[in-house]
Amino acid sequence: MNKVKTIFRVFLLISIFSLTSCSSEKTIVEEIVEEEEEVIEEEVVVVDEDTNFVWKNWYLSVPIDRADGSKKATSIYSDEIISGSLSSEEKKYFYKNADDSYTFYTKFTGFTTSGGAALDAGKYCRTELREYWKGVKDTDDNWYMSSGTHEMESTIKVNYCEGNGQTYVAQIHGKQSATLSGSPATVKVQWKNGDIVIEYYEKPANGVWTSDYDEKITIGKVDNEKFTIKLRVKGGKLEYGLICETKSINIEYTFLYDYVSNGYNFDNYFKTGNYFKWNDDYTKASEVVLYGVKTAHY
Repeated sequence: MNKVKTIFRVFLLISIFSLTSCSSEKTIVEEIVEEEEEVIEEEVVVVDEDTNFVWKNWYLSVPIDRADGSKKATSIYSDEIISGSLSSEEKKYFYKNADDSYTFYTKFTGFTTSGGAALDAGKYCRTELREYWKGVKDTDDNWYMSSGTHEMESTIKVNYCEGNGQTYVAQIHGKQSATLSGSPATVKVQWKNGDIVIEYYEKPANGVWTSDYDEKITIGKVDNEKFTIKLRVKGGKLEYGLICETKSINIEYTFLYDYVSNGYNFDNYFKTGNYFKWNDDYTKASEVVLYGVKTAHY
């Protein structure tokens, strides 16, 4: 009987050891598989946007010949920006910095968004973003002031601006149509020798929205410090805001003009960057750093 008990105990111990061993091996295998899955998951993650830029909502214009005979500026789209596949010439005008900001350099080259231009011919060059408000690559897909709320916040620093010291860093631009006269640069935010000046079109006496009827208001002095300009159209009314911590400026959204009540009916898009108001020569330049731009439509 004792011999039987001893044999049974030995068998029981062997069974327990086998089960424990199998369980341990299974746990080890599972851990290895899980680790491999985690590695695979990390390898397939693709970051296609910068933290402060949603590139699918923009395209970029640089003052380089498009080389299609039109003498128009070159357009650079989101996939090229995300992949960093710009040409060496394009990278002279637009490039990413170590802090994830982007430098927008420009000067007068004669290649504008509307075609070739000579010096002093009333046209200017830019390195500037144009909004695709729904991420759709279609310049006919824009927003109306009469419906919803539309906001843009651009955080900017002007490193230098030669010539007359003037560059536009943010805009609300109206889209030309077959039924409306004019193609208004409705709201333009200008950096002017350190001042932030808002130029905005008012209701025209002749019914054509042009700069002949614009007003100007200086809202703060930022010099070459980092600042955030905010533009909002809410219920058809234009509002602005300005923040510059270094200069202790913190202007909350402030009403400026009621567009819809004054008959404005263009569809619109935001712009931001470095639209250099200089065409006296081919040498003077302007450099703007864009730290981020955020838009909202609701």
